Amino acid sequence: MRRMWEERRIRPRTPEWRTLYERIQIAMALTSRLNVLPFGDHDARNALLTELFGKPLPDRAIVHPPFYCTYGLGTELGERTSVGQACSFLDLGGITIGARTMISPKVTLVTEGHPVELAERYDFLTVAPIVIEEDVWVGAAATVLPGVTIGRGSVIGAGTVVAKDVPPMTVVTGAGHVVRKQLEWGDSEP
Repeated sequence: MRRMWEERRIRPRTPEWRTLYERIQIAMALTSRLNVLPFGDHDARNALLTELFGKPLPDRAIVHPPFYCTYGLGTELGERTSVGQACSFLDLGGITIGARTMISPKVTLVTEGHPVELAERYDFLTVAPIVIEEDVWVGAAATVLPGVTIGRGSVIGAGTVVAKDVPPMTVVTGAGHVVRKQLEWGDSEP
Protein backbone atom coordinates (compact mmCIF):
# COMPACT_ATOMS: atom_id res chain seq x y z
CA MET A 1 0.00 0.00 0.00
CA ARG A 2 1.23 3.48 -0.80
CA ARG A 3 1.59 6.35 1.64
CA MET A 4 -1.00 9.12 1.82
CA TRP A 5 -0.91 11.37 -1.23
CA GLU A 6 0.46 14.87 -1.04
CA GLU A 7 -2.15 17.51 -1.60
CA ARG A 8 -2.23 19.59 -4.75
CA ARG A 9 -3.25 23.25 -4.62
CA ILE A 10 -5.59 25.01 -7.01
CA ARG A 11 -5.70 28.78 -6.96
CA PRO A 12 -9.16 30.37 -7.52
CA ARG A 13 -9.62 32.94 -10.27
CA THR A 14 -7.32 31.08 -12.69
CA PRO A 15 -8.07 29.37 -16.02
CA GLU A 16 -7.74 25.97 -14.28
CA TRP A 17 -10.28 26.98 -11.64
CA ARG A 18 -12.67 28.41 -14.26
CA THR A 19 -12.66 25.05 -16.12
CA LEU A 20 -13.30 23.16 -12.88
CA TYR A 21 -16.02 25.60 -11.84
CA GLU A 22 -17.84 25.17 -15.16
CA ARG A 23 -17.78 21.38 -14.76
CA ILE A 24 -18.98 21.68 -11.14
CA GLN A 25 -22.04 23.57 -12.41
CA ILE A 26 -22.77 20.74 -14.86
CA ALA A 27 -22.34 18.12 -12.12
CA MET A 28 -24.71 20.01 -9.81
CA ALA A 29 -27.35 20.16 -12.56
CA LEU A 30 -26.96 16.44 -13.33
CA THR A 31 -27.23 15.37 -9.69
CA SER A 32 -30.26 17.64 -9.20
CA ARG A 33 -31.98 15.89 -12.10
CA LEU A 34 -30.87 12.46 -10.88
CA ASN A 35 -32.29 13.02 -7.41
CA VAL A 36 -35.83 13.80 -8.59
CA LEU A 37 -36.23 10.79 -10.89
CA PRO A 38 -38.68 8.06 -9.90
CA PHE A 39 -36.61 5.35 -8.23
CA GLY A 40 -37.68 2.71 -10.77
CA ASP A 41 -36.52 4.71 -13.80
CA HIS A 42 -33.26 2.79 -14.17
CA ASP A 43 -32.62 3.83 -17.78
CA ALA A 44 -32.84 7.56 -17.02
CA ARG A 45 -30.75 7.11 -13.86
CA ASN A 46 -28.01 5.24 -15.74
CA ALA A 47 -28.04 7.85 -18.53
CA LEU A 48 -27.53 10.70 -16.03
CA LEU A 49 -24.82 8.78 -14.17
CA THR A 50 -23.07 8.08 -17.48
CA GLU A 51 -23.09 11.79 -18.23
CA LEU A 52 -21.96 12.66 -14.69
CA PHE A 53 -19.05 10.17 -14.63
CA GLY A 54 -18.17 10.61 -18.30
CA LYS A 55 -18.58 6.88 -18.99
CA PRO A 56 -21.15 4.12 -18.36
CA LEU A 57 -21.31 2.46 -14.96
CA PRO A 58 -19.23 -0.72 -14.78
CA ASP A 59 -20.96 -4.09 -14.95
CA ARG A 60 -23.46 -4.53 -12.08
CA ALA A 61 -22.37 -1.32 -10.31
CA ILE A 62 -25.17 0.71 -8.79
CA VAL A 63 -25.51 4.21 -7.35
CA HIS A 64 -28.68 4.74 -5.33
CA PRO A 65 -30.16 8.24 -5.30
CA PRO A 66 -30.11 10.66 -3.76
CA PHE A 67 -26.46 11.09 -4.70
CA TYR A 68 -24.31 14.21 -4.53
CA CYS A 69 -21.09 14.76 -6.45
CA THR A 70 -18.92 17.85 -6.91
CA TYR A 71 -17.33 17.02 -10.25
CA GLY A 72 -18.22 13.52 -11.45
CA LEU A 73 -15.32 13.07 -13.85
CA GLY A 74 -13.00 12.42 -10.90
CA THR A 75 -14.80 9.25 -9.80
CA GLU A 76 -13.92 5.71 -10.94
CA LEU A 77 -16.18 2.86 -9.82
CA GLY A 78 -15.25 -0.82 -10.01
CA GLU A 79 -17.51 -3.65 -11.16
CA ARG A 80 -20.23 -4.67 -8.71
CA THR A 81 -19.65 -1.56 -6.60
CA SER A 82 -22.70 -0.49 -4.61
CA VAL A 83 -23.16 3.12 -3.47
CA GLY A 84 -25.99 3.61 -0.95
CA GLN A 85 -28.47 6.44 -0.67
CA ALA A 86 -27.50 10.00 0.29
CA CYS A 87 -23.76 9.62 -0.36
CA SER A 88 -21.62 12.66 -1.16
CA PHE A 89 -18.50 12.42 -3.31
CA LEU A 90 -16.37 15.59 -3.35
CA ASP A 91 -14.19 14.26 -6.14
CA LEU A 92 -12.05 17.08 -7.55
CA GLY A 93 -8.97 15.25 -6.25
CA GLY A 94 -10.07 11.90 -7.68
CA ILE A 95 -11.88 8.95 -6.12
CA THR A 96 -11.12 5.35 -7.14
CA ILE A 97 -13.37 2.62 -5.76
CA GLY A 98 -12.39 -1.01 -6.37
CA ALA A 99 -14.58 -3.90 -7.48
CA ARG A 100 -17.16 -5.39 -5.11
CA THR A 101 -16.89 -2.50 -2.68
CA MET A 102 -19.97 -1.59 -0.65
CA ILE A 103 -20.47 2.07 0.23
CA SER A 104 -23.29 2.36 2.78
CA PRO A 105 -25.83 5.22 2.93
CA LYS A 106 -24.71 8.73 3.91
CA VAL A 107 -20.99 8.08 3.34
CA THR A 108 -18.96 11.19 2.48
CA LEU A 109 -15.76 10.94 0.46
CA VAL A 110 -13.90 14.27 0.59
CA THR A 111 -10.91 14.94 -1.69
CA GLU A 112 -11.15 18.72 -1.36
CA GLY A 113 -10.26 21.24 1.31
CA HIS A 114 -8.29 24.38 2.05
CA PRO A 115 -4.84 24.99 3.55
CA VAL A 116 -4.93 24.99 7.33
CA GLU A 117 -2.74 28.08 7.66
CA LEU A 118 -5.03 31.07 8.16
CA ALA A 119 -2.99 33.32 5.88
CA GLU A 120 -3.45 30.86 2.96
CA ARG A 121 -6.92 29.50 3.67
CA TYR A 122 -8.77 31.64 1.15
CA ASP A 123 -6.04 31.61 -1.51
CA PHE A 124 -6.20 27.93 -2.50
CA LEU A 125 -8.37 24.88 -2.78
CA THR A 126 -6.46 21.73 -1.84
CA VAL A 127 -7.13 18.33 -3.39
CA ALA A 128 -5.75 14.83 -2.80
CA PRO A 129 -7.16 11.53 -4.13
CA ILE A 130 -8.97 8.81 -2.22
CA VAL A 131 -8.35 5.18 -3.18
CA ILE A 132 -10.67 2.47 -1.87
CA GLU A 133 -9.38 -0.92 -2.96
CA GLU A 134 -11.40 -4.07 -3.80
CA ASP A 135 -13.86 -5.78 -1.45
CA VAL A 136 -14.05 -2.92 1.08
CA TRP A 137 -17.17 -2.21 3.13
CA VAL A 138 -17.62 1.41 4.24
CA GLY A 139 -20.30 1.67 6.95
CA ALA A 140 -23.13 4.19 7.09
CA ALA A 141 -22.25 7.86 7.62
CA ALA A 142 -18.49 7.26 7.54
CA THR A 143 -16.28 10.08 6.23
CA VAL A 144 -13.06 9.49 4.30
CA LEU A 145 -10.71 12.48 4.06
CA PRO A 146 -8.31 13.61 1.30
CA GLY A 147 -5.27 11.50 0.47
CA VAL A 148 -6.46 8.29 2.14
CA THR A 149 -6.10 4.76 0.80
CA ILE A 150 -8.28 2.02 2.28
CA GLY A 151 -6.70 -1.40 1.70
CA ARG A 152 -8.38 -4.40 0.10
CA GLY A 153 -10.94 -6.27 2.19
CA SER A 154 -11.08 -3.70 5.01
CA VAL A 155 -14.17 -2.62 6.92
CA ILE A 156 -14.82 0.97 7.97
CA GLY A 157 -17.35 1.11 10.80
CA ALA A 158 -20.42 3.32 10.69
CA GLY A 159 -19.69 6.93 11.59
CA THR A 160 -15.92 6.50 11.40
CA VAL A 161 -13.78 9.42 10.26
CA VAL A 162 -10.85 8.04 8.24
CA ALA A 163 -7.96 10.52 8.19
CA LYS A 164 -5.07 8.16 7.45
CA ASP A 165 -4.42 5.06 5.35
CA VAL A 166 -6.03 1.78 6.39
CA PRO A 167 -4.00 -1.41 5.78
CA PRO A 168 -5.63 -4.30 3.88
CA MET A 169 -7.95 -6.62 5.84
CA THR A 170 -8.35 -4.18 8.74
CA VAL A 171 -11.45 -3.12 10.69
CA VAL A 172 -11.48 0.50 11.86
CA THR A 173 -14.15 2.24 13.91
CA GLY A 174 -14.78 5.46 15.76
CA ALA A 175 -14.10 9.12 15.48
CA GLY A 176 -11.21 10.61 17.37
CA HIS A 177 -9.78 14.01 18.12
CA VAL A 178 -6.08 14.29 17.47
CA VAL A 179 -4.20 17.59 17.77
CA ARG A 180 -1.94 17.70 14.71
CA LYS A 181 -0.25 21.07 15.27
CA GLN A 182 -0.78 24.55 16.67
CA LEU A 183 -1.48 27.27 14.12
CA GLU A 184 0.13 30.69 14.24
CA TRP A 185 -2.00 33.85 14.19
CA GLY A 186 0.54 35.81 12.17
CA ASP A 187 -0.86 38.81 10.29
CA SER A 188 -4.43 37.49 10.35
CA GLU A 189 -5.02 37.81 14.10
CA PRO A 190 -8.59 39.03 14.79
